[in-house]
Amino acid sequence: MSAAGRGGRFVVLEGIDGAGTTTQTALLAETLRSEGVRVRATREPSDGPIGALIRQVLSGRVVAPIEGGTTALGWEPMALLFAADRMDHVQCEIAPFVAQGGVVISDRYDASSLAYQSVTSGRAEGDPLAWIRVLNQRAQRPDLTIVLDISAEAAAARRSARGEAAQIYDANEVQRALAAFYKNLPHHMPGDRIAVLDADAPVDVVRARVLEVYRTAFAPH
Repeated sequence: MSAAGRGGRFVVLEGIDGAGTTTQTALLAETLRSEGVRVRATREPSDGPIGALIRQVLSGRVVAPIEGGTTALGWEPMALLFAADRMDHVQCEIAPFVAQGGVVISDRYDASSLAYQSVTSGRAEGDPLAWIRVLNQRAQRPDLTIVLDISAEAAAARRSARGEAAQIYDANEVQRALAAFYKNLPHHMPGDRIAVLDADAPVDVVRARVLEVYRTAFAPH
């Protein structure tokens, strides 16, 4: 019986920039479709209006004015933008497809907000993680989150090989902090089903590992 036949599922792939989340989302979707499963591959930032704005912010095309020039948006407005995009994403794309018995696979979700905005919050007063959790408390929970664990150095080499334009979170020290956060994601999100797997390997090897984690998580008991 296919996954769709047993009811909808929501699966997320997470990791630092260059970990391979986009590639492995596409490959997992391709495998499941070949088995007759109704699959929708998606991403965050989403393809909705707020997601389009966020991508412009990440690329540096949208900046905030300050006296004497401009600057990147701070972590608080970024957290708010991502949370707003996420609710639009859930309501317009994720929830309806899952409710119809399909499998949604998302390249990033709220773990990215917890990771990126908390890591870049610096010496912010209070508890940034707690505030980000509140912003996302109405977000639909994934049935499985797969973290692609890779070092910041290996991920940077991949980004360089692809010739990608630098984005606002690409600084080495930020990526190292993010890699540490993701490795420890089960601690930060104890209520979610999370699997952390080694992604510092050829694409096909990682593909097999992702598929194994998926099948194990949803194996009939």
